Amino acid sequence: MRNLKLVSLAAAVSFMTASSVASAADVEVLHWWTSGGEAAALNVLKQDLESQGIGWQDMPVAGGGGTQAMTVLRARVTAGNPPTAVQMLGFDIIDWAKEGALADLNIQASMEGWDDVVPAALQKFSKYDGKWVAAPVNVHSTNWVWANKAVLDELGIAVPTTWDEFVAALEKVKASGKVAIAHGGQAWQDATIFDAVAMATGGPEFYSKAFIELDPETLGSDTMKTTFDRMGVIRSYVDDNFSGRDWNLATAMVIKGDAAFQMMGDWAKGEFLNANKVPDEDFLCFRFPGTQDQVTFNADQFAMFAQGSEVSKEQAALATAILSPSFQSAFNVVKGSVPARTDVSDEAFDACGKKGMKDLAAAAASDNLFGSMAHGHANPASVKNAMYDVITAHFNGEYDSATAVEELVSSVEIAQ
Repeated sequence: MRNLKLVSLAAAVSFMTASSVASAADVEVLHWWTSGGEAAALNVLKQDLESQGIGWQDMPVAGGGGTQAMTVLRARVTAGNPPTAVQMLGFDIIDWAKEGALADLNIQASMEGWDDVVPAALQKFSKYDGKWVAAPVNVHSTNWVWANKAVLDELGIAVPTTWDEFVAALEKVKASGKVAIAHGGQAWQDATIFDAVAMATGGPEFYSKAFIELDPETLGSDTMKTTFDRMGVIRSYVDDNFSGRDWNLATAMVIKGDAAFQMMGDWAKGEFLNANKVPDEDFLCFRFPGTQDQVTFNADQFAMFAQGSEVSKEQAALATAILSPSFQSAFNVVKGSVPARTDVSDEAFDACGKKGMKDLAAAAASDNLFGSMAHGHANPASVKNAMYDVITAHFNGEYDSATAVEELVSSVEIAQ
């Protein structure tokens, strides 16, 4: 954890010595990692910086997905007082880079060889106009299902591999009196499920055309209507108190055995681990049925906001700490995600972590790695938010499937 290439960093950033780091100012970090598992993971980074004598000013904004955090950030930047670093996803990074608001991390990237170890799919969001502007912390995949193993065993349910098998499993759970699907009624959570359902329903070509290329014909297709129809099926297996529930509270329902399944990104694993649960013994992790060969992803990154003409010593230290192999392993073991570097060993990872790393490598090699629409890695925020509105309105019964398709097409057209 202490081997953070400080010698290289000293050569790259003027006056960067052990003594200057020790007397450096704090870093103020805006983020939305407020749940138990997330807070534990973030503490790894805090301790890493503390070992260098750098203080940490925490600026948490509750609510996964980052929508609230971006609202707070905009107010800070408008007031001329941006934080040192901000947790960001996908196109949000590019949008801020276009405004010239982010610091240039190319010195650190060059000295430490980031280009050689960070996958190209992530670099698309870490770099702008040839400059590194953000340090990727991890790669999350979003098309996971989490299940309480004891509940499934009790009901004689095998891991479903197709949509029909999944629906049959949901029906069996519902008939037992338990909640079949633990879900939180927030727009980003609705969209997370929609991501997986769309990929399973139409396959990777459909997904790419609809959510990355934004092809109007695909957005308005019969396959899209089937996707909304299936979302209606999902809705019928959610409990009545889902509205507004935070994602980690839904995860807790599965942990406690009150619910059987949750469709959520692999950050959910951190909650299971924080509750001392063991993968393959207490809980199961598997790809959403029909997406076994695909990985939809997002990547948490810390964008460094310009504090002057050059990156600050504190920002440089933070970026170096984030990209160090030791931190990438330690953090992602706790967080539930997989490293943003390709050269990190899976030795310290549990069964779900090893599977995640293996799935990611296979998907990247077979062109089955896709940025998640729900998490800002398929299209810009304006389009994503337009999709959110339609998906959530449909999930809450405001639109039937046919109307939802029409609204999706028109909303995307307006948002572009």
